[in-house]
Amino acid sequence: MNLRTILSLFVFVILITACGSPTSTATKAPPPSPSTEPQATVALPTHTPTPTTLPTNTPAPTASPQPKFQPEPQRIEFQAEDGTALVGYYYPAAIDPAPALVLMHWAGGTHCDWVAVNLVQWAQNRGLPDGIAANPACAQAKLHIPSSLEEFPPLPAEQSYAVFTFDYRGYGESAGSANWSPNGYLQDSIAAMKTAQELKGVDPARIVGIGSSIGADGAIDACAQGCLGGLSLSPGNYLGKSYSGEVTRLSMEQKPAWCVASTSDSESFPVCNNAGGESFQKFIYEKNGHGTSFFAKGFDPKVTQIIFNFLQLVFGE
Repeated sequence: MNLRTILSLFVFVILITACGSPTSTATKAPPPSPSTEPQATVALPTHTPTPTTLPTNTPAPTASPQPKFQPEPQRIEFQAEDGTALVGYYYPAAIDPAPALVLMHWAGGTHCDWVAVNLVQWAQNRGLPDGIAANPACAQAKLHIPSSLEEFPPLPAEQSYAVFTFDYRGYGESAGSANWSPNGYLQDSIAAMKTAQELKGVDPARIVGIGSSIGADGAIDACAQGCLGGLSLSPGNYLGKSYSGEVTRLSMEQKPAWCVASTSDSESFPVCNNAGGESFQKFIYEKNGHGTSFFAKGFDPKVTQIIFNFLQLVFGE
């Protein structure tokens, strides 16, 4: 074998060695470059809003997500100006502070009448059961209400009213004689309004009165500082004050005063029909009825709708 042949074989061996199987490191892909392939999970927005910033299309919340007060009624003891011991029940709202309704019952009734027609539960809007089950204190109450009740229009979830109901002197749990006492009922109505303003969770500048019969006058007669208006179901000058005169007073203060009556009611119809003022509205039924009996089915417009409209107007909901 000559020298040329030997050199050719040597070069061939070297080439075979260089072209052997690749090593394992040759199969690993190179890591991506952060500058050319950023990961979405680590990208940051150009502006991070503070916790108090709200999206431009979301209204600010009106109800507390964690209400301070439980929905169950609280028994409240208070006094009229002449010292008569009175009892009421406070149903807290789901917002704090909340507008409040002071409910005044008719003669022969008690605060339980408002629970039985479901006005309390509806206004509070906190899921209390219908009827007197909402207040165990009403389980033995003698009720004078319709057996077939109108339903209330649904309230928006963010709307909730505090409610204060009470017994006039001589009725229910309140002290005093059951003898007719116009001045005493007036004192009770005023005391109830003042008591409601002092309840925790109530906005003292946003209160209305709603009443039936003697309470229909009380809702208007006791509407003073902090009270924004009153809704009367069958008023009749029962508390020694002129209903028309008190409606005029409220109208001058731009406080709505609404009245509901039946043409067959010889006392309430002329009182309601003859009142007037820029802030006054009346709803007269041809169908026979008085006070809380208007919650029965068959009245047009429905008294439940009237109450809804009244509250939306007064509180600007």
